[in-house]
Amino acid sequence: MQAFTKLTGIAAPLPIINIDTDMIIPKQFLKTIKRSGLGKNLFDEMRFEADGKEIPDFVLNKEPYRKASILVTGENFGCGSSREHAPWALLDFGIRCVIAPSFADIFHNNCFQNGILPVQLPQDQVDQLMEDASRGREISIDLEAQTVKAGNKQFSFNIDALRKDRMLKGLDAVGITLQHQSDITAFEQQRKANQSWT
Repeated sequence: MQAFTKLTGIAAPLPIINIDTDMIIPKQFLKTIKRSGLGKNLFDEMRFEADGKEIPDFVLNKEPYRKASILVTGENFGCGSSREHAPWALLDFGIRCVIAPSFADIFHNNCFQNGILPVQLPQDQVDQLMEDASRGREISIDLEAQTVKAGNKQFSFNIDALRKDRMLKGLDAVGITLQHQSDITAFEQQRKANQSWT
């Protein structure tokens, strides 16, 4: 997993509440178990007509948001089913941070496992960042300092210390396990020597 330390980039404003995982990546794109290639189908039903033509008014179909790395959105983001394809699609598109007043629990956890930083801020602060995003202004996130900056504004966010440390180091569940590789190898060798029949 790619580490997250600091990010400065274009933020796409998506002022919609209760965006569920089927809106993020519709069910017909869940056949793959690969984490790549899903970005082109991110928000598919909002981005494209049935014939595949872009819907010009959707934010990610406009400049400068085609290259957005941050999403500023409404409360309860990522609700609905627990599909991990949702953060996969966001990440494959290029989104590394989602800022919202609240997140669905499973989606929130899946973000941390996939290198996306979910930043929860009060509604009034999200509204201010939404305004900056709608003007095409860059937003900066500093995970170590736990701050979000836009223009002359700076907001602080809370994050669990363990999750923060893992994000800074780029450690998902597999990476955490591999930190104990020497212990695992030693155990396997000892077990093979003591229980050669297994």
